[in-house]
Amino acid sequence: MPANDQFDLTVIGSGPGGYVAAIRAAQLGLKTAVIEKYKLPGGTCLHWGCIPTKALLHSAEVLETAKTAGGFGVRIDNAELDLNGVHKHRKKTVTTNAKGVAFLFKKNGIELIQGTGRLAGAGKVQVTPDQGDPFDVHSGKIILATGSVVREMPGMEFDGKQIISSDHALELDHIPETMLVLGAGAVGVEFASIYASFGSRVTLVELLPNLVPLEDPDLGKELEKAFKKRNIEVHTGTRVRTVEKVDGGVRVRAEKDGEKVEMTTDVLLVAVGRNPVTQGLGLEGTAVAMDGPFIRVDAMMQTGEPGVYAIGDIVKTQALAHVASHEGVIAAEHAAGGSPHPIDYDKVPSCTYSSPEIASVGLSEQEAKDRGFEVAVGSFPFTANGKAKIIGDARGFIKIVSDKRYDEILGVHIIGPHATELISEAIAAVSLEATTEALFHAVHAHPTLAEAMHEAALGVHGRSIHI
Repeated sequence: MPANDQFDLTVIGSGPGGYVAAIRAAQLGLKTAVIEKYKLPGGTCLHWGCIPTKALLHSAEVLETAKTAGGFGVRIDNAELDLNGVHKHRKKTVTTNAKGVAFLFKKNGIELIQGTGRLAGAGKVQVTPDQGDPFDVHSGKIILATGSVVREMPGMEFDGKQIISSDHALELDHIPETMLVLGAGAVGVEFASIYASFGSRVTLVELLPNLVPLEDPDLGKELEKAFKKRNIEVHTGTRVRTVEKVDGGVRVRAEKDGEKVEMTTDVLLVAVGRNPVTQGLGLEGTAVAMDGPFIRVDAMMQTGEPGVYAIGDIVKTQALAHVASHEGVIAAEHAAGGSPHPIDYDKVPSCTYSSPEIASVGLSEQEAKDRGFEVAVGSFPFTANGKAKIIGDARGFIKIVSDKRYDEILGVHIIGPHATELISEAIAAVSLEATTEALFHAVHAHPTLAEAMHEAALGVHGRSIHI
């Protein structure tokens, strides 16, 4: 039992939503506790999602750079993958970050309680530790931040060897000769990118017409072209019908445009989304309302149960770490008696760390049209950008969607080198309701990749200089 079991705020879950909420609450003077079932804080994002996958992606990028170094006048002989070294880097990165979160808890006077938490009546959380008897924690306010788990499909149950999840894909002790990735959202295309760089022959299968189907379709089409050049086989608009284990591998039968497609692979990675973790939270008998599998909340992240908030993957907003963090801040500030500014979910950025990278913020071209805007679009390819040629990666483009009437930037969509960093300028522009004219009047440094943003803004007005 914790030394002090009476708190102003208790957070169940220590992922990027939960731990940020706890830190903000402590900053505001609330006596705060976090209940976490694992030994170290950080949640899925830190231990199985954002951080370790990007560690693998960086290893893949370094390997590709080493293999192509000769084109830049740098001789590296026999560059090859050291998988043990890759995993050592991944684990060190994860552990260092998790210990950093634990330090922040200590610095801010937050009590970390190990165990599984559930609602147990008004102002009460029951904690079940790994060892010992359950005990109660009393709390004025409670934030539910339990996150999500990988989704398992019927007939494709995970065995960790032939049929795997993204969690398993992080820790494979060998590089499969062939891998089929089912699902071309951010997780699917990132792992396809990783294992293609590591040496697997990768096939990517997606039910919808485009890769990264939540993005502007132009990005998905460009990514498909880039993947095919990397010898990644792509099947969009393809529905998997059956999956069968055969001779140490997996046979996948699918259908595309009315035609049967059969594929055999050593490993099938199922990356078709995640399910919110709400079972066992003690929601029964409370006023917490559900929206399908998600908890229903208002703009302040309040549930229907007084004093109980929900954030992150268990609510029906974008399943992104940075969304969960901002929702955690809103919940904590409201719990402390404040009136925080609600999130405008139209202006939340999305990043995919494949090769090439993808990033976007705001409305796609079609979404803007569907909302009644008269749309103007400007696009600029990295093939016409000097810095892209210097670094030897001129794939992709920047596309800006604007409102023709007021020239307001409605959305920015990037595929290409360092897209996930370049999007920051666009986030500021969209959040500040900037116009494309304001963006192109801002002087951009030369030579930089960001000049492509300047040129895309000029392109909205038909004024691009370098194309």
